[in-house]
Amino acid sequence: MRLPRRAAQALVATSRPAADWLPLRAIGYRSPAWVVSVALLAGCNLPPASPGGADPGTDRVTASDEGANVKRARVRLELAGAYFGRNQLNTALDEVKQAIAADPNLPEAYNLRGLIYAALGDDSVAEDSFRYALQLNPRDGDSMHNLAWFLCQRKRQDEGKALFNKALELPQYTGTSRTLLARGICEARAGDWVSAEASLNRAYETDPNNSVIAINLSELLYRRGEYERARFYMRRVNAVPQQANAQTLWLAARIEMKLGNRQGANDLGAQLRSRFPQSRESSAFDRGVFDE
Repeated sequence: MRLPRRAAQALVATSRPAADWLPLRAIGYRSPAWVVSVALLAGCNLPPASPGGADPGTDRVTASDEGANVKRARVRLELAGAYFGRNQLNTALDEVKQAIAADPNLPEAYNLRGLIYAALGDDSVAEDSFRYALQLNPRDGDSMHNLAWFLCQRKRQDEGKALFNKALELPQYTGTSRTLLARGICEARAGDWVSAEASLNRAYETDPNNSVIAINLSELLYRRGEYERARFYMRRVNAVPQQANAQTLWLAARIEMKLGNRQGANDLGAQLRSRFPQSRESSAFDRGVFDE
């Protein structure tokens, strides 16, 4: 089982200026989220069935091997993830508490507990939760990523980057592109433009269809004055109507202005006015504040 989509990717949806170095767009997400990809019971020490004296190490763990408490914890944790995905944080926290009461050694429960407390603004409990999840399962790349992103959000970039790197070094780690994306943002926030570009380039190579990566890479290139390259990525994003929004159109318009293509910028401005007339970006375009 896996948690709902909000708890399955690394992304932050925000309407704040891109100078905050957050991803400009995260599809389907409305409020800050850290990265957690939870396969429930991963890392739990469940005794496998061994009928007929078979070697326990050769049997797969199936549903029939789970005790009542473990099953109860799984159900509660899945409910917690669903509530978290709907931003019902207090209800999600209550479900997590019940999951932990049923199985106090479930790393994923503490990982989600960290996400919830971070969203509630209780940094101390959030960090303790992430670290305890890693204490229970020191090779959990998702908990490493969550803690790393949490630290970067709090301007502890060096600590965060070290944990990102540790997650990326894990064999068969499945979150490579999102971790590279988050590491790149973390590096950019620290002013390390060269490393940030390298991380975002690697993220894009790993997952070229991820619009969040493309947007952040384009924003970085724009800030570094590499406008032609920035244009390439933004054109790819805005070519898909479902991916384009006020922020992506605004960035594209700013790029066109830097390249001296006033007509192209005006075309993008017309789209802004038509599709997002009340947006901050549309207002900025009308005021001609392209370097805002």
